Amino acid sequence: MRFGESLRFSLQALRANPVRSLLTGLGMVIGTASVILVVTISLTSRDYILQQIEGVGSNIIFARYVSSGPTVATADADYVKLADIDAVRQALPGDVVAATAVMSDMGTVLISGKVRDVTVIGTDDSYVAVRNIAVSAGRGLDSGDLSLREKVVLLSDPLAQTMYGTHAAALNQKIRLYGLEFIVIGTFHERGDTMGQSEIERYTILMPVTVLRYFTPVERIDPMYVQARTPEQVDHVAARIQQILESRHRPGAPYRAETLTAILDAAKKISLILSLVLVLVSAITLVISGIGIMNIMLVTVTERTREIGLRLAVGASAREILLQFLVEAMMVSLSGGFIGILVGVAIPLSAGLFADIHIPISPVAIVVAFGVSCLVGLIFGILPANRAAHLNPTEALRYE
Repeated sequence: MRFGESLRFSLQALRANPVRSLLTGLGMVIGTASVILVVTISLTSRDYILQQIEGVGSNIIFARYVSSGPTVATADADYVKLADIDAVRQALPGDVVAATAVMSDMGTVLISGKVRDVTVIGTDDSYVAVRNIAVSAGRGLDSGDLSLREKVVLLSDPLAQTMYGTHAAALNQKIRLYGLEFIVIGTFHERGDTMGQSEIERYTILMPVTVLRYFTPVERIDPMYVQARTPEQVDHVAARIQQILESRHRPGAPYRAETLTAILDAAKKISLILSLVLVLVSAITLVISGIGIMNIMLVTVTERTREIGLRLAVGASAREILLQFLVEAMMVSLSGGFIGILVGVAIPLSAGLFADIHIPISPVAIVVAFGVSCLVGLIFGILPANRAAHLNPTEALRYE
């Protein structure tokens, strides 16, 4: 018996019991689709985590003074100062792309006839680049604004839209803040969603730190952002920044230079654990579907005992009987796997089409899913096929 004949006999057997064949392959559909979806979820979550970190900034270190608690006195000199930022720039010129200050305060502006609270951030010309800020209209702060202490500001996009309707309409407008008039030179937004883990709020105003310093009782930079040149330098630069801060302030004053590496590592571990759990569930589904295929094939062998005996009696070899039933099991497994691949690919594509979200589909996941389908059909089809191949022809012909 050639392979083509085995394939034809297997198709006839499957067509004879279409409902049973469909239900048998359904487990493979679910299991294979689950494998693809698990890998897709893992890739999507990993990319989402990276996007959020890139939204804060690339290779970022943020340093600040850490308060020791209400029972320990804190001197004004303990806080990070503008001079500390200059010291970092001078000490690490080859390791640091830029260092920038964040001095935060609260202010009030008149919006639609009502006084509203806004977050005021004093910073410098490096802030936009280090924090990955997008200037929607106008321009950002420059060195001249800081050295000349110009009364200029940038408005967050939601604040500009609320006050003036559009980003462009906000340019060159005058707003009153701290009793003085400031000219709006631009509007901005964060490139990534930081989920509220940022000093920038919905209504935020940026101004030169040299100007805001006149309206705050204490010079306090919290945090100081530093951008390392490469990811490999981040930990080294963070350690050096902490040493610089500790050396420039009184002994015992606590400072912390933190990176996003720990957050990224923790998120990756969570993503990996979630993926492993989902893969385990998918594997269980595939094993169950394989067991289902084996059980159905054993039932099929029992039902077709006389047919097997007749073929053995007219000269069919045990190898040919083995091939026929193995092909039948593989057909159920592969057809279920193929449909499962289509389902597993169609769901992310549909979600991306209707929700306008890019969901990556790994070609490796498709190859693995197809390979697993072949493996399940082969492993769980061997026992029934072997049983059929080793039936005694005489006893099989007498089977009722």
